[in-house]
Amino acid sequence: MYARIREVLSADEQKDLKEAQQVWLKFRDSTCSAERNLYSGGSAAPGVYAACMEAEARHRTADLHTTYGWRVEKFGKAKVSE
Repeated sequence: MYARIREVLSADEQKDLKEAQQVWLKFRDSTCSAERNLYSGGSAAPGVYAACMEAEARHRTADLHTTYGWRVEKFGKAKVSE
């Protein structure tokens, strides 16, 4: 989704999106590390981390779709694989 969004944005809009994505990546990593650390030393820690990363990615994809989906639908190129 991120790459498709970039295709329909101006250079300034791409810069804004890139900055927001970098901040989100730091948030995701910090959030999931903190959650994993709650289980530090236990066998559940890796699974908790993986589940958090997946959940955060799903949330981010939904947020991107909410914010930019209309633009992709209106100005984006048709997907070849769908």
